[in-house]
Amino acid sequence: MTLVLNLIGVLVFVVGLLISIAWHELGHLSTAKLFGIRVPQYMVGFGKTIWSRKKGDTEYGIKAIPMGGYIRMIGMFPPGEDGKVEARSTSPFRSMIEDARSAAYEELEPGDETRLFYTRKPWKRVIVMFAGPFMNLVLAMALFFGVWMTYGIKQQTTEVATVSECVLKQSENRDVCKDGDPLAPGKAAGLLVGDRIVAFDGKPVKDWAALQKKIRDTIGPATLTVARGGERVDLKANLVANQVAKSDGHGGYVKGQYIDAGWLGFGSKNVIAPLSFGESLDYAGQYVETSVQGLVNLPAKIPALWDAAFNGAERQPDSPVGIVGAARITGDLAALDLPSEERASYILSMLAAFNLSLFLFNMLPLLPLDGGHIAGALWESVRRHAARIFRRADPGPFDVARLMPAAYVVAAVFVCFTLLVLVADVVNPIKIT
Repeated sequence: MTLVLNLIGVLVFVVGLLISIAWHELGHLSTAKLFGIRVPQYMVGFGKTIWSRKKGDTEYGIKAIPMGGYIRMIGMFPPGEDGKVEARSTSPFRSMIEDARSAAYEELEPGDETRLFYTRKPWKRVIVMFAGPFMNLVLAMALFFGVWMTYGIKQQTTEVATVSECVLKQSENRDVCKDGDPLAPGKAAGLLVGDRIVAFDGKPVKDWAALQKKIRDTIGPATLTVARGGERVDLKANLVANQVAKSDGHGGYVKGQYIDAGWLGFGSKNVIAPLSFGESLDYAGQYVETSVQGLVNLPAKIPALWDAAFNGAERQPDSPVGIVGAARITGDLAALDLPSEERASYILSMLAAFNLSLFLFNMLPLLPLDGGHIAGALWESVRRHAARIFRRADPGPFDVARLMPAAYVVAAVFVCFTLLVLVADVVNPIKIT
């Protein structure tokens, strides 16, 4: 049964991946057609075409390898300085530029002169290129909000789940007291499992993040008000300085980092509870911030990823994963011995995170990504506005094709990184238990 559930999870991810890709390309397609740009092809996947159908002047199809997708727009690049589409040069870099320019016109038909991508105003081209990643962002937020507002997320509460017997530094990674360890402040104050802390020094606390901050900011005497058996009880505690895990500012912790702060000595109870729309907005902001920081830190994780792939090192939980790794994780989630609602929430969150990653990755201002084309259109707009202000001749369209040699370098780096992640996902995958 576990194998069947695992395969179902993988299948769900593959279907979700195809939908995400099709949804992304639909954003490009719909806005391109809105602005009168001819789109000969709309394809999901790469490689051999396994199904296609032509409607109007666009061929819609599915290809064999579900690793991406594309639409083909006429006139992605302007003609060369001589006004010609095709030319040849002995320079390899120049040939790259000319080949890219030629490919953008290879399906040119009579009447297409007014339906070329590069002839559209820069703001229209920005919309066309942004629409694809934006669709992924919309899908990610729809899935996230659906999970957060219906099923909920795991949250720490102010209810006491465990009470520490003695003062232990969290960096010591032990939970057994030794002779000579001082009594924990919470234990000494009479804190009991099941108590719910409702106030700290007479001031109400509504959530774990607020309570955690008050505890960490306090060293010395404090009054805890707890709800116990339908009554409110005041406890006198003497908080001590201790080495504790560094907070991320949202009630969570930063792995492997510790600080000296006030300490009470108890573990809070975790519950799964839905978020309101406002809380979901706040949580989404935190999630996007964390995701952006993860993208920025991606190059620093490559050495550890290499060691995990080729030197047998332990795979870090926050290690980058590719499509194969994400599919395996989704399969593991589907096979967990958990309530079906919880497994479904994890899988939908996985698909949402994948779409958010697609949005952030595609917004990088590098060719051949969508962000690179957006940057080119914005630069053209700046040049033309500057020319008007200073009463100079219109510089014309910015020739993004001139950046194709750099685009090939970027693409090569991406391919190498993808292959590294693929090897790691196969030989040393992240496992969910």
